[in-house]
Amino acid sequence: MRADLMIRLERELQSLRLKQAQAAKLLGISQPRVSDLLRGRVDLFSADALIDMLARLGIKVRLVASTRRRVA
Repeated sequence: MRADLMIRLERELQSLRLKQAQAAKLLGISQPRVSDLLRGRVDLFSADALIDMLARLGIKVRLVASTRRRVA
């Protein structure tokens, strides 16, 4: 889930063509954290932090959980 959130965030930042300092200010994080984000360091970010950053960009996140049915 975190990887999917990070990919969406990276794509959105790339489409905005912001410099790292601009992205940091917009997302409310430091410039080194933006660098970590753009390098795909998913292990450094919680799902909550990624969702918060997406929300700051105006992107809504919806989580859907389902179970698989076992075939007898």
